[in-house]
Amino acid sequence: MQDSKRSIFSWALYDWANSAFATTVMAGFFPVFFTSYWAVGATTQQGTFYLGLANSIGSLLVAVFAPFVGAIADYGTYKKRLLVFFAYVGAILTASLWFIQMGNWQLAVLFYVVGSIGFSGANTFYDSLLPSVASEKKVDFVSSLGYGLGYIGGGLLFLLNVLMFLFPEIFGFADEAIAIKASFVTVGIWWIVFTIPLILFVKEEESRSSLPLREAIRKGLKETASTIANIRELRTLSTFLIAYWLYIDGVDTIIRMAVNYGTALAFPSESLIIALLITQFVAFPSALAYSWFGKKIGIKQALLVAICSYAVIAFMGYFMSKPIHFYLLAICIGLFQGGIQALSRSYYTRLIPKEKSAQFFGFFNMLGKFAAIVGPLLMGIVTIATGNNRFGIISLILLFIGGGFLLLRVNEEQGKKECEAFSAKHNSLI
Repeated sequence: MQDSKRSIFSWALYDWANSAFATTVMAGFFPVFFTSYWAVGATTQQGTFYLGLANSIGSLLVAVFAPFVGAIADYGTYKKRLLVFFAYVGAILTASLWFIQMGNWQLAVLFYVVGSIGFSGANTFYDSLLPSVASEKKVDFVSSLGYGLGYIGGGLLFLLNVLMFLFPEIFGFADEAIAIKASFVTVGIWWIVFTIPLILFVKEEESRSSLPLREAIRKGLKETASTIANIRELRTLSTFLIAYWLYIDGVDTIIRMAVNYGTALAFPSESLIIALLITQFVAFPSALAYSWFGKKIGIKQALLVAICSYAVIAFMGYFMSKPIHFYLLAICIGLFQGGIQALSRSYYTRLIPKEKSAQFFGFFNMLGKFAAIVGPLLMGIVTIATGNNRFGIISLILLFIGGGFLLLRVNEEQGKKECEAFSAKHNSLI
């Protein structure tokens, strides 16, 4: 089935399906609706703390379960079945937000956290199916196709949901609240429907080393421990990974908490949602342009520019007072969002032993799942402690300062020498 046009498109279409959760729910309407509807009666500072706690708990649970689901993906023939299970759990919990009544923030947090686990868990198996649909020659193109369809699909449904929110009467809704709750239902339906092609046309390769579920988990955890031990031998790589974890945590926190912050500043909900649309459609072409920028000035330098830019964004966020300021910051976030993610991944390839790339990228992806744990919690705690949401957003500068400082200490040439020594040592033991 490798390189079959039907299986390639069906695989990539899943990115179209699940990106609706990332745009409409995670970044868009959930933060707005959580503060104004489910956490009604709470102060804006309490609302920020609750939402930050929800994001941190969701990210932590996903990260804790990552070695388990990764083990199953590597050693079992359960990829497609478990992708569908996680995806449909996420879709059903998202659509079920329709039933949660005003003021019930605890149940809203529970549904959101489980939906996030479904979203991230399914992505693990989605990624692991890529070698089944694309040969090494086409894997870059197919991966990019999924990425592109995700931006388009998530953006299109989000655009429809924004129109539902702005003009509820045209769509037959009594008010904005009903329109937003209906948007959660559309995400669930969208997610389920566009997963069907993957179910029908993507064939999972039978693994020769297929293990029982318990043995797969045990072996996967053992390899995770082995990878950590290997990383400790590579000092340059270790420094980069800590830097990456700090600055990408700040990036993900801004993405997830921006709308909540705008709500706390009493900006109109429609302004916040339109700003998210701006970010969505600026991010994709900017990611491609930033790749060119990285080639011109160097990948590490381009990452430092992006980190400094995010620190400036957090600093400027402290002084926002008008919706136009939020629009401008949305453009700035879009300019650097895709670039910092893409270049971080490509820079990582320069610091790892090529013969262990799959193992080390598995750890890299797991570390990425730990992002957005510290940031939302930091933002929530600082907001509660100071009684001021502005101090919450500016506290994220600490993550960018820490990440940027450590990245400055990364020496790519030294990292390559360490990789050569590592490879020579371990190859001699084989």
